[in-house]
Amino acid sequence: MVNDNFERAQTLVEALPYIQKFNGKVVVIKYGGNAMINQELFNAVMEDIILLHLVGIRVVLVHGGGPEINDMLKKIGKESRFVNGLRYTDDETMNVVQSVLCGKVNKDLVSTIIRKGGNAVGLCGLDGGLFEAVRLNKGDGADYGLVGNITVVNPGVVLEALETDRIPVVATVAFGADADTSYNINADTAAAKLAIAIGAEKLILLTDTRGVLRDQNDDSTLIKVIKAGEIPELMEQGIISGGMIPKIECCADAIEGGVKRTHILDGRVPHSILIEMLTDEGAGTMICR
Repeated sequence: MVNDNFERAQTLVEALPYIQKFNGKVVVIKYGGNAMINQELFNAVMEDIILLHLVGIRVVLVHGGGPEINDMLKKIGKESRFVNGLRYTDDETMNVVQSVLCGKVNKDLVSTIIRKGGNAVGLCGLDGGLFEAVRLNKGDGADYGLVGNITVVNPGVVLEALETDRIPVVATVAFGADADTSYNINADTAAAKLAIAIGAEKLILLTDTRGVLRDQNDDSTLIKVIKAGEIPELMEQGIISGGMIPKIECCADAIEGGVKRTHILDGRVPHSILIEMLTDEGAGTMICR
């Protein structure tokens, strides 16, 4: 028992310089994947966010909601369709995305944080014109439907929430700047754009992988630190590939926009956020200048 208590005390002592370093700084966390649908992981993420908030770190939570959207589409007899990894979004799907993301998922997250002792407010990209977007055109000839490309971030509502000591919980639906519609926005992209706009210290993307691996079949080959200038070579070597490419690009964009550190963490590991933020060891892959 004495040893257990000593180890707990050592953990707190180890966390102290990080708490001091990040006190008052803004951290944007993108939340999605298994960490949203596994109850144990869900609770761990919520507890991490509340703890960071209570020690003076200003957290902004940006969330997706793919599984819940899939479930609702299935209930109404509509098949989920993806184009190059992005959800094809017609008018009916957009209505589901907006109601599920901005409604149920967002409010469930807010109520959970409050129930666990935090102070949160739910927002979406439509509130205060937070995200303005135009229809996505990648120049690849593909039709993504009502998927948007963010052109303007008006962060006033988020900054106001932070100034009043609340955790902004942001759903990634955007105001259409080029048409009378809302747009579905990739949550990683939205988190990166918002992190730049509010001058965040860190951007954390929770994923369903350890991070960037040199060997995709060997978790022990995790690359803990990648400098932005190394990204093209790692892509050329095929080490950064598939679904990891857009996540790395979001991190690189955030770094270019002034965010000091970006992280890709395994959301399947309980308390991975605290391990990264408040320990010497850290977790996942950090992308920096």
